[in-house]
Amino acid sequence: MSNKIMLVPVGFGVGLTSVALGLLHACQREGIKVSHFKPISQASRNSMHTTNCEQIINTADNQQSSISLGYVEDKLAHGEQELVLEEIIANFNQHAQNQDVVIIEGLVPTTRQPYAVRINRDVARALGAKIILIASPDNDNFEQFENRIEVTAETYGGIKNQRLIGCIINKLNAPDQHEFGLLPQESDYKTQTKVSDWQNIPLFKNKSFQLLGTISWELDLIAPRVIDISNYLEASVINAGDMSHRRIRSISFCARSVGNLVSHLQPGRLIVTPGDRTDIIIATCLSALNGTKVGALLLTNGFQPSEQVLNLCKQALDAGLPMLSVPWDTWRTSRHLMNFNPEIPQDDEQRQNRVKDYIADSLNKKWLEQLLNKVENTNLLSPPAFRHHLTQLARQANKLIVLPEGTDVRTIKAAAICTMRNIARCQLLGNKEEILRIAEQQGIDLPEGLLITDPSDLLRNYVAPLVELRKHKGLTEVVARQELKDNVVLGTMMLQLGQVDGLVSGAVNTTANTIRPALQLIKTAPGSSLVSSIFFMLLPDQVLIYGDCAINPEPTAEQLADIAIQSAESAKKFGIEPKVAMISYSTGNSGRGADVEKVSLATQLAKQKRPDLIIDGPLQYDAAIMENVAKKKAPNSPVAGKANVFIFPDLNTGNTTYKAVQRSANLVSIGPMLQGMRKPVNDLSRGALVDDIVYTIALTAIQANM
Repeated sequence: MSNKIMLVPVGFGVGLTSVALGLLHACQREGIKVSHFKPISQASRNSMHTTNCEQIINTADNQQSSISLGYVEDKLAHGEQELVLEEIIANFNQHAQNQDVVIIEGLVPTTRQPYAVRINRDVARALGAKIILIASPDNDNFEQFENRIEVTAETYGGIKNQRLIGCIINKLNAPDQHEFGLLPQESDYKTQTKVSDWQNIPLFKNKSFQLLGTISWELDLIAPRVIDISNYLEASVINAGDMSHRRIRSISFCARSVGNLVSHLQPGRLIVTPGDRTDIIIATCLSALNGTKVGALLLTNGFQPSEQVLNLCKQALDAGLPMLSVPWDTWRTSRHLMNFNPEIPQDDEQRQNRVKDYIADSLNKKWLEQLLNKVENTNLLSPPAFRHHLTQLARQANKLIVLPEGTDVRTIKAAAICTMRNIARCQLLGNKEEILRIAEQQGIDLPEGLLITDPSDLLRNYVAPLVELRKHKGLTEVVARQELKDNVVLGTMMLQLGQVDGLVSGAVNTTANTIRPALQLIKTAPGSSLVSSIFFMLLPDQVLIYGDCAINPEPTAEQLADIAIQSAESAKKFGIEPKVAMISYSTGNSGRGADVEKVSLATQLAKQKRPDLIIDGPLQYDAAIMENVAKKKAPNSPVAGKANVFIFPDLNTGNTTYKAVQRSANLVSIGPMLQGMRKPVNDLSRGALVDDIVYTIALTAIQANM
């Protein structure tokens, strides 16, 4: 029987779907089998562009069980309410199979659907769901807010109703709605009230009705991409630039002189100006070339710049500045922007993930523990659970990680995130003025705890230690000084001397440039005969480990056995109970050849060295992962059909397989994580995203604590 929780809004614009996303994510990252159920679909509030936020969750769950609001209205008009409820119950029963928790999202009341509250009450009653009220304080004082909650609660049986378990406050300290819709001006920001003040409202002293979460308003969580605004306005795209990634955090309507425009040219700002204001267009482009990452230029009145003007602006446009055009005058454009509702588009995964993490972290942890203790944990560690586990372990480790590529913008962002979220203490190596300039231009807030170190201030301290370490290779002081000009070598020396706890590089440098200094200076750990690597493959419902896909081209049977043992140990340390499959093109004794014999011998050696581990092979990949194939090919194997650690016979097979699985299935993979090193050094892909760097830093911090 699923634990049913229905979220119902107290009024309009409370961020119901965002809270549903956050609660769903909080359960997922604890390894709970949870799903989202939207009984009745409700169209987007955007008047010019349709985007249903529930599709984000439905797509992720592969569930399409909502009935349309139009259908419901037709049935209600004919007095067939019970028929609607029966259909909802049937859909729910089909949806909720094998789920421990189902989060049910109610309807949002609007001027067109004032009956939504009554439908929410009837659906909750029909499904026997526990109810959580989702409310936004708006302009209420504490007494007014409490009265509003109590009045709403009466619809659902009153505060003392056992099924009405509490309230989540969203958009705490949100600014007043700004005239131009999207984004507030500084003058609109309210005096910040403390979370503790809301927790002390007499209403929440009732043991049967709890405050289950307080979610503060955050500008970055509502910032849309340029492409979202372009799609909404159905704008003509003069220059696409970086419109798929740039976010709009403020808007300026400009018809002023260039001298008065300068203060309005800020990172993330949408500049709206008549299309014939060549001076403003050129000034904005010059500012972008000077390093200010303006969000976009939106030209009104249907005027488009001449070829001569576009040629003058070419460098700024080529550097990524989006330029859009709309046919209306500035006043009408402002009215359209005022009506834009920054819902999360289905394809904006970055913003979805930010919202989910932020809201999940704002929920009452004691209540979540009570909720999760009532359901049985699944044996599979889901990707959200794994990522949450990583960050928790990294926070506990509290390690200092050096980042040699300190002037790379992705690395700066990742370091700022890790520091702000207490995932790890980070030290950027690079020219401090350049790092500060990049951060300012990109709108990155650098937290106080982030260390920025100029390599030129350190280099001389490491010349003698490096000469001492490499004297058997004839290294001279002159050569050592030259080598230390490479930040990776410098960072590796800092790690070798114990001044930092780990190193992450590779966003700019090649794998060889990252790993070679570590192999020369750090060496292997005691008891390790080699260095190997693993990737964490984040499948939709579990995490798999692949090794070795990055380091050893042609491992011997002995080395393959050691890689298997190292990978199993790594799995344990990251919360995965290892079932190790030694992969080959043959299962058991069905095939012959030197490669099969190598895998067979490696399996025997690994079992002899570590009889406590569950290891089997040779196994074909399908026999290792698919239960129906395992029953036919390896019915007596303790691993076949259940494997979560896959050891490939050589680098060619491993690297090809991990990339094929990652790209074909559009999976996230974290790694490579190096194993067997005396101190943790980890490599990044040169195409790494900010999140990839964040989780690699977390991995490194955890390794440093092992």
